[in-house]
Amino acid sequence: MTSIVTAGDPQSDVAPSTFAKALNDALRTAMERDDRVLVLGEDVGRLGGVFRVTDGLQKDFGEHRVIDTPLAESGIIGTAVGLAYRGYRPVTEIQFDGFVWPGFDQIVSQVAKVSYRSQGKLRVPMVIRVPYGGGIGAVEHHSESPESIFCHVAGIRVVSPATPQDGYDMLLEAIACDDPVVFFEPKRRYWEKAPVQRDTRSSGSVPTTFSSLVRRAGSDVTVVTYGPSVKTVLAAAEAAAADDVAVEVIDLRTLSPLDLGPVLESVRHTGRLVVVSEAPLEASITSEVAARVTEEAFYSLAAPVQRVGGSDTPYPPSRVEPLYLPGVDRVLDAIDRVLDS
Repeated sequence: MTSIVTAGDPQSDVAPSTFAKALNDALRTAMERDDRVLVLGEDVGRLGGVFRVTDGLQKDFGEHRVIDTPLAESGIIGTAVGLAYRGYRPVTEIQFDGFVWPGFDQIVSQVAKVSYRSQGKLRVPMVIRVPYGGGIGAVEHHSESPESIFCHVAGIRVVSPATPQDGYDMLLEAIACDDPVVFFEPKRRYWEKAPVQRDTRSSGSVPTTFSSLVRRAGSDVTVVTYGPSVKTVLAAAEAAAADDVAVEVIDLRTLSPLDLGPVLESVRHTGRLVVVSEAPLEASITSEVAARVTEEAFYSLAAPVQRVGGSDTPYPPSRVEPLYLPGVDRVLDAIDRVLDS
């Protein structure tokens, strides 16, 4: 992604940053701008989070704004709902993807419904950060991709950045949003570096990041993905280019509500679509994208939509992770199938 530099802004700061550090900077920026922003979760304070995303925040902002909680996800979410009622903007951290389920009842029964139940009189401006996905050599409960389940819950936004720059921009936008946002962070990308421009939103010159983005232009086949799989798909597109196949790569970024405008435009041009995700394929985001494109651009399709995803099994032991996760070869196989149809 090309960084957007605000013209005439002498404070623009573009420097290499890890994904985790970009998220840390976004939290710090939000907390400096608005004293209603609070951070709470397991080990987010003194330890700085298991992935160090909240490192140093408690030292600088105090225990009353960066709160170490008990090991109780339902309590974390429930407390954040109460804080949001009182005018705060809480940012909760769920330590690992597989630990979110004790808080799922609160998310479905309270977070997603309060604004509708109160006819807009009560808002829940809170962010639920969830590190997700595999690729770090961990086991079940630590490497899962539950995002499709959350996308079925009406009343919440679900987003997932794929780059350090998007991590910074999208987290700031999520914190500023008056709707509750479930913010899925691809944990295996935490340590990857890329240039990050801070304070890109200060002048209002940057368009919303809650939208799909064309990461690579191409004319032969459209490949749609998000989060941890974006890097994999871009590598596959680079390999396909060696065989004179031009792959257009689209990063969804927002998973609910979906922004399919760029996807439909691309498919009407290429006539072929592959959808890639780490999540199991059954009743997934890949299913939704395939169905919506078939509904709205059927006569533009020159071949059936192909999907690449995780297996419909619980997450496997780490030594067989490469067989479970979509890799470059599986993406290239799907591209070949859609071109040969």
